[in-house]
Order: sequence, then C-alpha cells, then structure tokens
Amino acid sequence: MDWSVIVLVVVIVVLGLAGALIYVGQRMPKNDDDPFADRLNEFSQRGEAVSLDEIELSQPFSERVIYPLLRQFGELAAKNTPQNALQETTRKLELSGKAGWIDAPMFLSSRFVAAAVLGVATFLICTFSILAQPISRALLYSMIALGLGFFFPQLWLDEQIKKRQLEIRKAMPDALDLLTICVEAGLGFDAAMSNVAEKWENELSLAFARAIREIQLGKVRREALKTMAERIDLADMTSFVAAVIQSEQLGVSMAKVLRIQAEQMRMRRRQYAEELAHQAPVKMLLPMVGFIFPSIFIVLMTPAVLRIMSSNVFGG
Repeated sequence: MDWSVIVLVVVIVVLGLAGALIYVGQRMPKNDDDPFADRLNEFSQRGEAVSLDEIELSQPFSERVIYPLLRQFGELAAKNTPQNALQETTRKLELSGKAGWIDAPMFLSSRFVAAAVLGVATFLICTFSILAQPISRALLYSMIALGLGFFFPQLWLDEQIKKRQLEIRKAMPDALDLLTICVEAGLGFDAAMSNVAEKWENELSLAFARAIREIQLGKVRREALKTMAERIDLADMTSFVAAVIQSEQLGVSMAKVLRIQAEQMRMRRRQYAEELAHQAPVKMLLPMVGFIFPSIFIVLMTPAVLRIMSSNVFGG
C-alpha cells in the first residue's frame, strides 16, 4: 500500500477522534445537570406513560452510543494514568474554573489527541507538500510537534488559571466594599455574600455563590470558606477567609474586619498595577529590538549606503 494512503487514513482517524473528544467536552453535564432526569421530566410534562427503555431509545444515537464509548475511552486513559497526575489535573481544573466543562480523564485524553494530530499533520506537511523534507528531518519535526501538542493543553490550562486569579484579584476590593455595606446595614454575612453573588457575573461571584450553596446544604461556614479559598489558591482570598474565620471565632465586629480587608485589598491592587507598570519597559524592549530598531536602521543607513555605492569609493 502507498505510504500516502496510510498517512491519509491515520490523519482522518486522528482528526475524527479529536473532534469526538471536543464534542464530548461540550456535551458534558454542567454542574448538577442530569440529561436522563431532564428527559424524564420532559415526558412527565407531556403526560405520556412511557417506560425507561423507551426514554433511553428516544435519545439521539450520539447520546446513546458515541458519547458512552468516548467516555469509556477517557476512563481507560484514566486507568493507565498515575493517580497523582489525575489529582493534580483535577486540582488545576478546579483552579481554572473548568471543572464543570471537562474532567481530568478527558483532559488527559485531549493532550494525547492533540499530540497525535500535530505530529501526524507535521509529518504529512513535511513529506507530501511543497515543503517536502527528507524522512529523517520530517520525523524530527514530527517529534517536536508531538511534544508541543502534548504540552499545549497544559499551557492553556495554566493560562486559564492565571486569568481567573487575575479577574478575582481585580474584583475583590469592590466585592468587599459591598460586603461591608451589607453587613453594616444589618444583613448577616451569608446574606451579604448572596448579594455579592447576585450583583456581578464574574469568577468571584460564582465562587461566592458556590460557597453559599454548600452552606445551605449543611456545610459549616468555616469549612465552606476554606474550600472556596483552596479552589481559588490566591493569597488575597486566603487572607480574607482567615480574617473572617478569626473574627467569627473571637467575636470581633465583622463589619470592621471587612472594612480593613477592603482597604488592604485596594492597596494590594494598586501595588499590583504599579508592579505591572514597572514591568512594561522591559516587556517593550523585545519588540523594539526586533521590529522598531531594524526599521530605523534601514531608514537611516539606506541613503548613506546608496551614496557610497554611487560615488565609487571602493573603485567599482
């Protein structure tokens, strides 16, 4: 069989698997959603008497066959993955706020699929295109692309963690101001957190809303706040939670503690902005050296070079 046909078949299979994993990630139940329960409620509202088998068969083919098969593929990958890696991936998904979108086994599977897609695509480009290279060099480029594809999802996840933490850092001073106003107006701390969760639509409000739901389900407030701080893993949030728990244990005025925390958060936000401003000249140095300085050299040196060439200084 021709090598081009084999490579084409491999590419089609890998791309199909990648698309299937993306589909599974989008179709994963969000939070506490249960597709089967939703389907049952739909039939109940219609007033139809149906059995569980009929409800199951009424679902699309993708829900009954494709999705379970792909889930089993993710579970198979999880079985062959060390437990520490799964726990670390689950923790990072929690920190990034993507835990309800994809789970650890599927994320690890996506890394292998991304590596295979980039590796095979690079080999195909380096072998059967106008950029054709020798087989040894094509294999080398494919191995490099394989490594990039494997680590790219992890880099994306780390970037999502930083983005979420930065959003929470920016929102904390305003949220603590609202908490202080609500507590001084006579509301309890839980009710004040509920107001903050309803006021905005950002990562901090979602974290507060989740902590409130855990408290309503019977979890101790102290434990719920500690868990919230662990899911964010931000020094500002950790200090805020520690201050709230300490004030609750010692009987200190909650409004006073919140006001002090709000002032400290605002000061830290200003210091963080100043730190970023001081980093700007260093970050601008690379694009200046790479793009601006060459253009300046061309503009300044071209007339001199042309004059030297036209004056026959070197006896040409």
